[in-house]
Formats: sequence, C-alpha cells, structure tokens
Amino acid sequence: ERPYGCAACGKTFTNPSDLTKHQRSHTGERPYGCGACGKRFSQQSNLSMHQRSHTQERPYPCGACAKSFKYLADLTVHERSHTGERPFPCPRCGKSFSNKSSLARH
Repeated sequence: ERPYGCAACGKTFTNPSDLTKHQRSHTGERPYGCGACGKRFSQQSNLSMHQRSHTQERPYPCGACAKSFKYLADLTVHERSHTGERPFPCPRCGKSFSNKSSLARH
C-alpha cells in the first residue's frame, strides 16, 4: 500500500519520509549543506557522498587488486576490468561496453 501521494505529480509512497524527499524535486529545497564548500543537497545521503570529494576516504576496496574507490559505482565499473563483463550493448551494431558512458561515446 502506498498511501502518501504527491500533490504536484501524483506519485505515491509507502512512507511519509520518502514523500518529503520526493517533494524537494518539485520545490528545489536543498536543506543539507556541505561545510567545506557550501554546495547544497536535497538528501542527506547525497551530501554524505559529496563530502568524500573533500577527503582521501576510499571505503570501497577492490577484492581483486589493491585499488580502492570513493564511490561504489566506480568500484562496480572497475570490477568489470577483472571480469570482462560488458553489460551495455549498442542497439545498432551489438558491440558491448563495460559502462554507459563508453556506450554513449560510441
């Protein structure tokens, strides 16, 4: 059941906190500010991720080599260099790529 509805677009949510986060996409509210640079975010999780750009913290180590990454998405793409996985095929020619940006450049 999704009883919490957005008055602006009608999208529904299971809990009120998710609705509140969503409503910020309509209002532009960004209540979470970075103490280092002042950049503002609509969600605490986005601020936390951004704050790593100001530190040397790299909490996502690769299990196959010595590299570590600031962001989980970067580790995921890197791991494909070890596995050879290429989950992004070109719809025109069929050539596959390890990440969306390489497919877009192609």
